[in-house]
Amino acid sequence: MRPPALKDEDTLRVEIVQFCRLLHQRDFLAANDGNVSARLSGGRILITPTGRHKGLIEPDELVVVDESGKPISGQGRPSGEIAMHLAALRMRPDCSVVMHAHPPTCIALSLLRHIRLNGVLPRVALSIGELAVVPYARPVTEELGDALAGYIERHDGLILERHGTVTVGTSVEEAYARTERLEHAAKVLWMAYAVGRPVPLPDSEWRALVRIYEQSRDSTD
Repeated sequence: MRPPALKDEDTLRVEIVQFCRLLHQRDFLAANDGNVSARLSGGRILITPTGRHKGLIEPDELVVVDESGKPISGQGRPSGEIAMHLAALRMRPDCSVVMHAHPPTCIALSLLRHIRLNGVLPRVALSIGELAVVPYARPVTEELGDALAGYIERHDGLILERHGTVTVGTSVEEAYARTERLEHAAKVLWMAYAVGRPVPLPDSEWRALVRIYEQSRDSTD
C-alpha cells in the first residue's frame, strides 16, 4: 500500500475542528465523545484531546504525539481512545486519518442480531463496501485497538458493538463521509426492518457491487 500524501499541521488542525463540529451538529457524537487523529510528517500524529466537547474544540487544543502515543506538544492529554487510533494507523498505512464517532443508529443496530447489514443496499456496497460489526471490547483500553485486527485491514468503515463507529481515509473529509454513509445506511435498514423484512439483492449482484468498490479502492493505492 502506498502511503498517502500528508497535509501541513495547520491545515489539519482546522479541518479536524471543522469536522468535529459537523459530527456534533449531525448528532454523530455528544459532548466530549468521539475523537479524530491524522498523520503528520516525521511519524508524528495529531489527535483530539481527552475531555473536550467536540462541538466547541479549537485548533490549538489538538495534541501531537509520537508513534507510541507519547505526547510531544500541546497542553491537554491525547484522547483516551489513542490505542485504537494507533492500531488503525499501523494496520492501514494507506490511510492518514482515523475518525471515531457515536452515531446512534449504528450503535442501536449493533445491539441486534436479526438485522441483515449486507446484501440489501447497493449504494452501500459501491460507496463503502461490506459492513462489519467489531465484537465488543471495553472502551478506552488497549483491547479496543486489538479488536480492530482482522477488520480494519479489509474495511474502511466499521461499527463497534455497543460503542460507535471507526472510519479511515486519506483525508478528514473522506473519513467523515464514511461515517455519514454508515449512519445513513443504518437509518435506512432500521426503517425497513421496522415495517417488515427487506428483500435482499441476488447474492451474485451484491458480490459484483462489492468487487467494484474494492477495485476502485485498489486503483488509488
